[in-house]
Amino acid sequence: MKSVVIGIIALAGLVTAAFVVGSGSDTSKESTTNLDQPAGEVVEEVTQEEPEKNEEKFVYFQMTTSMGDIFLELNETLAPISTANFLSYVEDEYYNGTIFHRVIPTFMIQGGGFTVDMEKKTTKDGIENEWTNGLSNARGSIAMARLGGRANSGTSQFFINVADNAGLDQPRDGSGYAVFGKVVKGMDVVDKIRVVPTGDYGPMGDVPTEPVVIETVVLLDAAKVEELGLAESE
Repeated sequence: MKSVVIGIIALAGLVTAAFVVGSGSDTSKESTTNLDQPAGEVVEEVTQEEPEKNEEKFVYFQMTTSMGDIFLELNETLAPISTANFLSYVEDEYYNGTIFHRVIPTFMIQGGGFTVDMEKKTTKDGIENEWTNGLSNARGSIAMARLGGRANSGTSQFFINVADNAGLDQPRDGSGYAVFGKVVKGMDVVDKIRVVPTGDYGPMGDVPTEPVVIETVVLLDAAKVEELGLAESE
């Protein structure tokens, strides 16, 4: 069974994650484009086992958008820094009223940084890029958006892959793009968003012509997670 991390316990565990340098005030567009031993003496080899899947800890969120609800499962075990970062923005109600500002139907949908008026919001400092955590940019995964060529520039923005984008796992500009969870319910909503009409807005392309609004993002408690069946074994 998966271990569900919630409420005060989750917050206490997550806020210990270390944030690293990266300016949150950069107005550039964030993009989605590592002993000798004595003879005859027997030494027992000690190996460190990787956590089994049922030992991983997860945090669950409900993202309510103007097109429906998306339920997220974030992996605190494999992506503790990114998970803590996302939680901190949720606790601040930062995402409420932001939009999916970049939508490419065969690639991904990106949001979490602009208002409905396409004003870029002020963010916290960038975080360490966890792209080597073993999680892949597969369809339905959620990953950190960042500036091209700047590994540790991820802040509030994220993207949800709508296709298998294994190329984003590779260090094309020095590092890959860090996955920190996945959609466990609501991919039908994601698929509705990915096909909305888009156009240009100033220097930015692939902007929905009608805003797709992230109305709220909330942390779910254990009872709600169980009720919705979000933590069921795969």
